[in-house]
Amino acid sequence: MSEFEFEPGVSNTTLAVVSASQRITPESTDEVRQIQLHIDEPSFYFLEGQSVGVVTPGPHPYGNKLHHRYYTIAKAAPVGDGVDLELLVRRCFYIDDVSGEQYPGEASNYLCDAKTGDAVTLTGPYHSPFKIPADSTSNLLMLGTGTGIAPFRAFLRRIYDEQKGWKGQVRLFFGARDGTGMLYMNDLNNDLAHYYDQDTFRAIQSVRGAILDDAGDALKRGVEGHVDAIWSLLQSAKTHVYLAGMKKAATAFDAAMAKKAGSDEAWQAIKQGLIEDKRWTELTYH
Repeated sequence: MSEFEFEPGVSNTTLAVVSASQRITPESTDEVRQIQLHIDEPSFYFLEGQSVGVVTPGPHPYGNKLHHRYYTIAKAAPVGDGVDLELLVRRCFYIDDVSGEQYPGEASNYLCDAKTGDAVTLTGPYHSPFKIPADSTSNLLMLGTGTGIAPFRAFLRRIYDEQKGWKGQVRLFFGARDGTGMLYMNDLNNDLAHYYDQDTFRAIQSVRGAILDDAGDALKRGVEGHVDAIWSLLQSAKTHVYLAGMKKAATAFDAAMAKKAGSDEAWQAIKQGLIEDKRWTELTYH
């Protein structure tokens, strides 16, 4: 998952080695890489959906000693006495508000440029903010763009494979820039197809329509196309909402729900109730 600005706690470091790195989006779209890291440490304990910190070596533009960013573990598996972790990383760039110049995101470009055999310093793992409700009759409404799919893939494996089923309704909405860019429709990431036979699971995909559209616009159209079903789910006290990926995903969802609620004020009141009930979790980046 892409870069998040958490406090740089760098205790509990672990050395990992890049064992594979492959671009999984076409050249015409934003670069997203599937990066596999091997950790030769039997005591390294993890759960899919948790995060690891990546420590980027200096020098850094602002003179800081460390540059530390968190990424969600998309997939993990024990290998011999160690473990392989899979990260989905989008190569990020930022525009300076004053000069208008474009600068590369340090951590994402560091990882995307890493070659097989390169060493990477990790911290963690850290608990995911996305918590699975204890009640298996809870409804799960998941919305993501780009690499925001990573924690939801882990979610689905846990509720359907490890917990052997989920009684509540599970809805996954995912926006992408184009059809070939959809991570879970790519041959490399077709694991979601494993859950389509579950009675409670539905995945709704949406791609951009116009040239200037992005993944957030695509997600908004997908939500608007199913707004009545989503609205019905939100009326239940058992529904939990999870948003991940680009900040525009949350903005798009807010816009669609405000229209359905009749006003932004009405929707914000409902949203605040979800937050206070601890049924709203958001992890987004700009």
